[in-house]
Amino acid sequence: MGVLPWVWWYGFRRHTAYPLGSLTESVTNTAFGFMRAYVLLALWEVRPSLGGYDAADAVTFCFITQALIGPVQIFGGMDLTDRIRNGDVAIDLHRPAGLQGWWLADDLGRAAASLVLRAGPPLLAGALVFPFRWPGPAGLAAFAAAVPLAAAVSFGLRYLVAMGMFWLHDDRGLQAVTLVMSLFFSGMILPLVVFPGALGTVARALPWAAQIQVPADVFLGRYTGAELIGALGFQAAWAAVLLGAGALLTRAARRKLVVHGG
Repeated sequence: MGVLPWVWWYGFRRHTAYPLGSLTESVTNTAFGFMRAYVLLALWEVRPSLGGYDAADAVTFCFITQALIGPVQIFGGMDLTDRIRNGDVAIDLHRPAGLQGWWLADDLGRAAASLVLRAGPPLLAGALVFPFRWPGPAGLAAFAAAVPLAAAVSFGLRYLVAMGMFWLHDDRGLQAVTLVMSLFFSGMILPLVVFPGALGTVARALPWAAQIQVPADVFLGRYTGAELIGALGFQAAWAAVLLGAGALLTRAARRKLVVHGG
């Protein structure tokens, strides 16, 4: 077995080492899910078929997004930024795997651990209290494919932000902009289906939609057949574009590090 599966495994083990902490985070996500759910129910009481969703769709969407906060790391960055800041990235560049591949494997391990430990309680609580729309076996299988693709897109975006540290030496500005974009354009605040006209069209075409909106719509069964393949292809295409951009920035960063004598 190659290096990267071991990196994934140790990333998974590291992020499952403190299950009580993960449970606490999951309870917090569930509590905020209830607040959001009541807000959405009030909105859908006024507009019962807003964006093509009914009230059950809206509430289900709410708790799916809460379950995906951890796996797609909406609110977090990467430890790589600190390693670039303090120079430890020089060690990373000498590991027996590419910098991007190493951190991707580690991050997917983290995402899997978060999915296992944090996703269940919000979904279960939402299903017990509110009208909830569970997918069938085929829908669950499609959702199981959409979540890793969402995590890959999330990694691609956060890796680009981390690479910016080589030039900016401070990621706070980029992190703030990225957080706002992620919250607004992923569907985390409101489903993108409620965005009107050109704004909705643009929002659904951006990479952030692949993090939350697309997996949620897959869970809700809004894609079937060729549309489902297209939705998963949309995620895969953005993951490929972002990882490709990350690979180019990694080469440029390596040259910059060498030029500066690192």
